Amino acid sequence: MDKRKLLSALSHGAIFFSTTIVSVGIPIAVWFVSDDSVVRENAKESINFHINVWFYGAIIAALAFLTFGLLGLILGPIGFLIHWGLTVLALLQVFGNSDQPYRYPFIFRIL
Repeated sequence: MDKRKLLSALSHGAIFFSTTIVSVGIPIAVWFVSDDSVVRENAKESINFHINVWFYGAIIAALAFLTFGLLGLILGPIGFLIHWGLTVLALLQVFGNSDQPYRYPFIFRIL
């Protein structure tokens, strides 16, 4: 049970290390190494969340560029708070109920 919590939390918390491609390596490694279905689902969900953060970040960056930074000043902090808030919710859910994988709301799932 502790191993499940640790690996699931590591998968979701990896986004706190950075939002670059480096941080997605942790859930990818957990996804390939773990044989626990709940841990694998959490890792897969974390990978999907990373992809969404990059996608929406690119949209915010493009809008900021087109509006000379005006929309970036508004959307950037909002996106950042949502990104961190959803990650904190995922970690709380993993520590509270480690028998069920966490599913992020409002994201598209590629995997």
